[in-house]
Amino acid sequence: MVNLEGKGGMKREGQRSLLEKAIEIILFVGALSSIIIVFLIIAYMSLEAYPALNLDFLLGWFWDPKKEMFGIFQIIVSTLYVGVGAILITTAIGVPTAIFLAEFCPRNVRNVIKPSIELLVGIPTIVLGFFGLMVVIPFIRDNFGGWGTSVLAGWMILAIMSLPHVISISEDALRAVPNSYKEAALALGATRWQTVKKVLLPYAKTGILASVLLALGRVMGETMAVTMVIGNPRVAWIPTSILDRAKVLTSTILLDWSYVEIPSMHYHSLFGIGLVLFFIVALIDVTATYMVKRGVIK
Repeated sequence: MVNLEGKGGMKREGQRSLLEKAIEIILFVGALSSIIIVFLIIAYMSLEAYPALNLDFLLGWFWDPKKEMFGIFQIIVSTLYVGVGAILITTAIGVPTAIFLAEFCPRNVRNVIKPSIELLVGIPTIVLGFFGLMVVIPFIRDNFGGWGTSVLAGWMILAIMSLPHVISISEDALRAVPNSYKEAALALGATRWQTVKKVLLPYAKTGILASVLLALGRVMGETMAVTMVIGNPRVAWIPTSILDRAKVLTSTILLDWSYVEIPSMHYHSLFGIGLVLFFIVALIDVTATYMVKRGVIK
C-alpha cells in the first residue's frame, strides 16, 4: 500500500514537472517570438530603405518628392525641435505636479487627481488631434497670429499627451524614497520644502529623468495628433518661430504614403524615414531603461 502511494506520488510529481516544463517552453517561445518579430521588422525596413540610405538622404537639406529631392536633415531637426519643446513643457508641469501629489496633496484629493491624470493615457490620439484642431489652433490664431497650425500647437498637444507618463513615474519615484530619509531631514530642522529639494529630488532624480526620456520617446513616435496640428508644409524647413508650420518624420510618412509610387526612390525614402525614427525612439527608450535599472545618474 505504501509503495502504491509512493508510486502514485512520484507519478503526480512527474506530471507536474512535465507541465511546468511545457509552461516554461511556451513562455520562452512567447518571449523569443517578440524578439524575432522586432528583428524581422528591422530587417524588412532595412531592405526596403537600403536604396535610399546614403549621406545625401541623412544630411540632405531639402525634401521635395516632386523634384526628386529626398534629404531629411531639416525634418529630423524639426522633429527634435517639436519633441524636445513639448517635453520641456511637460517637465515644467509634470514634475511639480508629481511633487505635489507625493508630498503635499491630501490623500482624498490625490485619490481623485491621480486617476484623472492617468485617464489621459486612454484618450485616443485622434481625439486629442481633433481637440487641437477645434480649440488649440483657433486659440493660437486669434491670440498670437499666424496660421494657427504651428510648432506651438504641436507642443501643447504633445505635452498633454505625455503628461501622464511624467507625472505617474515621477510620483512613484518620489514615493519610493525611504521614510527614514525624510524623517532624518525633518529631525535636523529642515523644512518640508528643503526636505523635498535636498533629499527627495536627489534620491529620485534617476526615475524622474527616466520618465522624461520615456515620454520623449512617446512624443517622437506620435503620428495622428501631431499631423493634425503641426501644419505640414509641402517643402520641409527648420522652423525659426514657434508660430511656424513644421514637417516631422511621422507626419511625412503618413501624408506622403497616400501618393507614393511603388517602387520608387520616394517609396524607399519613406522606409528610410521609418528606420531613422525607429532608431531614435529605440535609443531614447534604451537609455531610459538603462537609467532606471542602473541608476547611472549620481
